[in-house]
Amino acid sequence: MALCKELSPGDLIEIFRIGYEHWAIYVGNGYVIHLAPPSEYPGAGSSSVFSVLSSRAVVKRELLKDVVGGCHYRVNNDLDKKYIPQPVNVIICSAKEKVGEEMVYNILDRNCEHFVTDLRYGKAKSEQVENVLIGAGVALGIGILGVVGYSLWKKRSQNQ
Repeated sequence: MALCKELSPGDLIEIFRIGYEHWAIYVGNGYVIHLAPPSEYPGAGSSSVFSVLSSRAVVKRELLKDVVGGCHYRVNNDLDKKYIPQPVNVIICSAKEKVGEEMVYNILDRNCEHFVTDLRYGKAKSEQVENVLIGAGVALGIGILGVVGYSLWKKRSQNQ
């Protein structure tokens, strides 16, 4: 577990899992609130890559150390540069009101990052998803250009 700067209530916590990042919001006294699949023990669902395949999730209040497990984490309030955070008391109150609530989960538009950014900024954002979609779009564009370029080259070669 990585040591972070002093945590403040309302901070977004980015937890580095294998292949993806899990997100939680710090609510004080060592606890976070996060969106994770239902599981039998604290931190279990959020540490599994299979959690992203679930269509339902539950809002949980758990100790940060249990959610993080052996993974690295950091405070990531980078969207503060784009959006004004809601008042801390509003963030914490809204988060606590949702504990125990079951929600629809979708990796593209209703994931754990969307959940915590909505609490902090009133806007559900996931830069993780946006970056993947942009990367996929670029790769697709390059692939299409390659196919078109190859077709033109082949046609030109046949005409010579």
